[in-house]
Amino acid sequence: MAPDTTSITSFGLTLEAIRLKLPEKLQNPQIGIICGSGLSGLVDALREVEIIQYENIPGFGRSTVPGHKSALAFGLLGSGDGVPVVAMLGRFHPYEGHGLSTVVFPVRVMAKLGVRDLLITNAAGSLNPDIPVGTIVVINDHIALPNLTGMNPLLGPQTSPDHPRFLPLSDAYSVPLRRLVFLAASRLQLPQEALAEGTYAWVSGPTYETPAEGRFLRRIGADVVGMSTIPEVLAGREEGLNVAVLSLVTNFVVIPEKPRSIRAEVDAEVCPPYFQSSVTTDWYLDYWAAD
Repeated sequence: MAPDTTSITSFGLTLEAIRLKLPEKLQNPQIGIICGSGLSGLVDALREVEIIQYENIPGFGRSTVPGHKSALAFGLLGSGDGVPVVAMLGRFHPYEGHGLSTVVFPVRVMAKLGVRDLLITNAAGSLNPDIPVGTIVVINDHIALPNLTGMNPLLGPQTSPDHPRFLPLSDAYSVPLRRLVFLAASRLQLPQEALAEGTYAWVSGPTYETPAEGRFLRRIGADVVGMSTIPEVLAGREEGLNVAVLSLVTNFVVIPEKPRSIRAEVDAEVCPPYFQSSVTTDWYLDYWAAD
């Protein structure tokens, strides 16, 4: 793991460095957006954009995953005067070697800049045969196996005495924000099948799931699976943010219904069914060897 720079960097230094590079109207964004793999093009929808590279922000790591940039984009979104927003063009993952406090540091910075609503996006694999590639899944719950086994970004000293020590997650995903997503889809006249609701499974990566792991995740109730997002959800909720997550399904997880049996294939090859009841395998092999 890379050293956690957040442990030696104050939020004050980070906030000062960011605000010095921004005009006043962009210094207190209301909405934060985390762009997943290949989704950094969202910046094209912003006006009066200001880009700050992560390398120029104290406490920030560097994103190394293809499809991720390493910058914060500030701008105005929407009609009229617009709403000030900040977008992460590239996130941090534990599998890159980042410590978990580094992974969630940008979310905490967003909260201190003034963000109240956090929209997180990701690319994910589908575990559910009813959720095909291309579907946008509005996440309504999650299964975080790393969290349950000691890889939780909230372990350790709290970053604020105002945070709850034991964070409830029964309301992790904002109902009002999820409603807005579906209302927006309706206004855009997207087809019904374009969006779905489901449960996201977080795995640490960087390996993809084995067939047995895929079957396990499906049977315990997961609809999509990915290697990010949940640490940011937890930090966002701890900071008091309203959180919504959109997962774009980019592939089906390979989950054969039954494991491939090499023994059955060999048995079928060396001893066809019509011989099995009347001859031994040894006789069958000797017969063909003598032929």
